[in-house]
Order: sequence, then structure tokens, then C-alpha cells
Amino acid sequence: MSVSTESPSVERIASIEDRLAAIESVLEDRAMQPAAFVETFNHWATKEWIPENGARLVAKAWCEPDFRARLLADGITAIRELGLTMPAHHRHLVALENTATVHNVICCTLCSCTAFTVIGLPPDWYKDLEYRARVVRESRSVLREMGLELAPHIEIRVWDTTADTRYMVLPERPPGTEGWSQEQLTAMVTKEGMIGVAKV
Repeated sequence: MSVSTESPSVERIASIEDRLAAIESVLEDRAMQPAAFVETFNHWATKEWIPENGARLVAKAWCEPDFRARLLADGITAIRELGLTMPAHHRHLVALENTATVHNVICCTLCSCTAFTVIGLPPDWYKDLEYRARVVRESRSVLREMGLELAPHIEIRVWDTTADTRYMVLPERPPGTEGWSQEQLTAMVTKEGMIGVAKV
């Protein structure tokens, strides 16, 4: 009796690059022009949907009390003053003001939604299941692990994005920045600050 010494065949799993190429090929066969879409999306993601948009809002709110009030009352209307827009399904933009006693942080427990046209596309850690699950029930610990230690008396409020409502955090203005220009202040504001996992 002969016994085969050959290893059983193992089905190769296509790499991400191979799978992407296959999808693009199918889309091209149907005249859907995936390359043009990718190029356009890349432009919007890297040149238009950037954290500097939100940073401009924050700096303006720090410098102009009337604008700050409008931003807190109706975010969608306020951002239009700076020429910014949001998709039609983002019906509400809520600006959450941090104070000496309240610290806000945002998440999306279902996926990774943000006000991306204002604060930029979500970072990888924001999409991570551990962050999404833990920040809601262990917010102080999660913030500490990310480098933000808050005093025990500070109340932490966690805001979960909904289908039609997007949030951005209005950080506290750092002390010692009185008299700074809006351009100088804009340069200080980060995406992490507008998500609420860092201070400015």
C-alpha cells in the first residue's frame, strides 16, 4: 500500500492588496471609475476634511464671545460663518464646552462616526472596539491611559454620536494665551483636543 507524502493543499488567502485589486477590477468592468473616486476621496480626506477646520472654530470661539455663544447654541449655523459644511445627514453639530469642572469626551459606540468635515477623519484608536466600549464605562481610566490625568473633582461627560448628531469638544483656552492671534491659537488645537482625550 502506498502512502502519499505530499502535504494537503492549503488554500491561499488573498492579501488585502490582491482583494482590493479584484474589487477595483470588477468596478472598472462596470464603468464605475474607482480610481477617480479614490483620487477624489483622498483629496477631500487630506485637504478638505482636516482638523484645522475645527481648530479655526475653537480659536474664533475663544476670541469672540458672541461667536462662542452661536457655536454652542447652533453648531451647524455657526460653522457656515467660516465656510464649512457638513453632510446632509449630519443634522446637528453640538459643541461641548470644557470648563474648570466639566470635561467632555466623544465616542461612537456603534462604529466610528465623527464630525469629520470639521475635526477630520477619526484616528485608528477612535475606531478600536476597546476605546469605544471602555470610554463609556471607564472614562477616567481610559483618559489616564491616553495621557490625560484629570483631577477627581472634574466631572467627565461622555457623548455618543447618533445617526444625525455629531459632536465636537470646545477645549478650555490655555492660560497665558491672552492677546494671541486667532492664527496662533488655531495652531495649538489638535484633533485629540476636539475629541476630548487631550487638553490644549
